[in-house]
Amino acid sequence: MRLFSLFLASMAVIAGPLKAATLHTGHGQRYPTLAAAAAAAVPGDSILIYPGNYPGNVSLDGLQGAPGRWIYICAAEPGTVVFQGGENAWRGSGNAYLHIHGMVFEKQTGNGLNFDDGGQASSPAHHLVFDQCVFRDMAATGNNDLLKLSGANDFTVMHCTFLNGAAGGSGIDMVGCHNGSVFQCRFENLGANGVQMKGGSSDIRVEACFFKNAGSRAINLGGSTGTAFFRPADAAWEAARLTVCANVFTGSDVPVAFVGCTESIVVNNTIYKPARWAIRILQENKDTVRFAKCGGNTFRNNIVYTDGQMRAACSIGPGTAAETFTFSHNLWFHAGDPGWRGPQLPVPENGSLTGKDPLFPAAGQGDFSIPPDSPAAGAGFPASVANRDHARTRFRSPRAIGAFEVKE
Repeated sequence: MRLFSLFLASMAVIAGPLKAATLHTGHGQRYPTLAAAAAAAVPGDSILIYPGNYPGNVSLDGLQGAPGRWIYICAAEPGTVVFQGGENAWRGSGNAYLHIHGMVFEKQTGNGLNFDDGGQASSPAHHLVFDQCVFRDMAATGNNDLLKLSGANDFTVMHCTFLNGAAGGSGIDMVGCHNGSVFQCRFENLGANGVQMKGGSSDIRVEACFFKNAGSRAINLGGSTGTAFFRPADAAWEAARLTVCANVFTGSDVPVAFVGCTESIVVNNTIYKPARWAIRILQENKDTVRFAKCGGNTFRNNIVYTDGQMRAACSIGPGTAAETFTFSHNLWFHAGDPGWRGPQLPVPENGSLTGKDPLFPAAGQGDFSIPPDSPAAGAGFPASVANRDHARTRFRSPRAIGAFEVKE
């Protein structure tokens, strides 16, 4: 309860005084179920769920707060409220101004959580926050996602964990989503993707996250979407203006896949021992009359470290505009081959470093920081889109290459 009070106090600083009611919910409380509390909630209310295990298949359709009067759904203490099973733990359409804090969702057969626009692309779900939640252990093997967002705008996923996803699914799958942020989350042991942004998605930032064996493609910038599912309906690209910065990737067949996206930037990340490729450039939606070719994207200030398992640094599929990419100031290191000449890229790279050990102090234990004598220190290109590193240290000028700045 003390943690809940502190949480509400911090939210009051952001959203103004919280003058509405706290709806006590769960075993032995006035509202025995989340559905009952949601039916009674009005803008500004906080639904406080007490510790325990609760069944899935909760509908939150239409639950909306208002500007300055969000509805908060909070665990009394993060990690003590577990929604188990069901096709979805929760499903909501047309939600707005909703902040979800401290929940655990596990063992669903469809998607863990599913929030969407109810098929009304002109009325997206919006202003959604998922904070300190755990999504884990999907009880499915197909295209089942731990968190599914379809037609959601102005959203934040922060300080969440995504663990043990379905073989064919994603940690977070976004279709036609806009103006969002995925911040300081952890993705581990996933199937197809850690994060996927497609179907006309735009202006989404993935920052300071940790990806460990987070799917065949840890980040899928774009994808292949059926025409009926695009938001907006006339989008001319799978995804646009995506930013991937200050993340750490270990494992995965390919950590970063550009797939039918444009105007996107991957900057100041650390990629460690990818299984097949460091990046892929693909065009999976073949309608290039309507859709722009995958191009105009940037890969800059990244460390790519391989020990020989990687097939090639960059894989390029047919029908792309790979020649319009920008590569600059990346550090490429092959731990098993001192004579490695570096990657085969579709265009010349400026400012690259090849064959220079970044001198990670303990990569095997997950420490990818760099010491002052690392060749990555001070070797990066100025990048205004990423001001702070993976540990939230401000980048210096000149900045380091990779996800970490040298410590002061």
